[in-house]
Amino acid sequence: MPAIEISAADIARAHAAGAGVVKHTPVTASAALSDRTGGDIVLKAENMQRTGSFKIRGAMSKLSSLGELAKTGVTAGSAGNHAQALAFAARTFGVPCEIFVPKNAPIAKIAACRAYGATVVEGGDSLDEAVTAARARATEKGMQFCHPYDDAVVVAGQATLGLELIVDIPNLRRVLVPLGGGGLASGVAIAVKQHDPTIKVIGVQVEACAPYANSTPPTGPVFTLADGIAVKKPGEITRPLIEKWLDDIVVVDEDAVADAMVLLMERSKLYVEGGGAVGVSALLSERAAPSRSGTTCVVLSGGNVDLGVVPGLIRRFETQAGRRLIVFVKVSDRPGGLAKLLTIFAEVGASVIDIDHVRDGVDLHVRETGVNAVLEVRGPDHAELLIDTVRDAGYEINAL
Repeated sequence: MPAIEISAADIARAHAAGAGVVKHTPVTASAALSDRTGGDIVLKAENMQRTGSFKIRGAMSKLSSLGELAKTGVTAGSAGNHAQALAFAARTFGVPCEIFVPKNAPIAKIAACRAYGATVVEGGDSLDEAVTAARARATEKGMQFCHPYDDAVVVAGQATLGLELIVDIPNLRRVLVPLGGGGLASGVAIAVKQHDPTIKVIGVQVEACAPYANSTPPTGPVFTLADGIAVKKPGEITRPLIEKWLDDIVVVDEDAVADAMVLLMERSKLYVEGGGAVGVSALLSERAAPSRSGTTCVVLSGGNVDLGVVPGLIRRFETQAGRRLIVFVKVSDRPGGLAKLLTIFAEVGASVIDIDHVRDGVDLHVRETGVNAVLEVRGPDHAELLIDTVRDAGYEINAL
């Protein structure tokens, strides 16, 4: 089907619909990324948006367009950012909202929806089943089903982010934007290219689920750090828009997403979910390059990070940076044997994060015990110094 037309007037109406609710989020320079890539890189911090993602833009646009039809209520099937945005928008407009979520949906996101006043219905083994249930409820109760991205009014709402880029970045030449269902990517592309067709817009997908990159769609559940953009198939409305308006699509892998999330936390002090960080992933992995002139903007589309993944991200990063060392040491099983080893660790300046005795499955003397130690060190040189010092003290030590 041909791409629908979304005009500047459509985007202006969406902008007016979000007035007083949708934040004009900041653009911040990234010295770390600029130095690493050789470009002028700025970050659009949409992770600071109300409800934690760009989705509130489309939700406000959609509810405003419904007018009297919204009085019977709105419904959606979602376990993430769309659910929270729709619940918040429904509360703003004073209309009922029912959100259908699959079993085992994140508790924090369910709690957020309920806090915004939505009724949350749990059930079904997948998001598809939740969406089916939401559509059925809309038909049964005369409510309005609100699609997260495959809706022209929603796309116009997401396009308001592009308007902000035009205002805030005078020499904008390139935009890297997360590409999931396609509502944000197409909306941003339409808005900036209506202003200046020479601005390049690149969509970024994640390897585990990249329908716009012509990969084979997964048949089962998708597990990825970038779950917010893990959409299995293109939208009927958004696919033609993506094909018409985007200049390129690149795909990043899971490791690059993890690296981007940690870099944003450590260097930019920004808490960004995996799906929101894929533009940074594309730069770090050189899947996309910054513009040779002018400014390249990376859209950080959301900040609703699952807290459970953060410790793993930090451990992985510290290990790669040589700041986390795991060693196995054989020590005397007599009183004071472990204390002497710990004293050496302290004298070298290493911090003990975790320590375990290991006696089974290891070749040990009858008066020995094995110790697995996880240590925080300053870097590879410090780790080497620690190992040499322990060996010089007569211990058998191996880095794991």
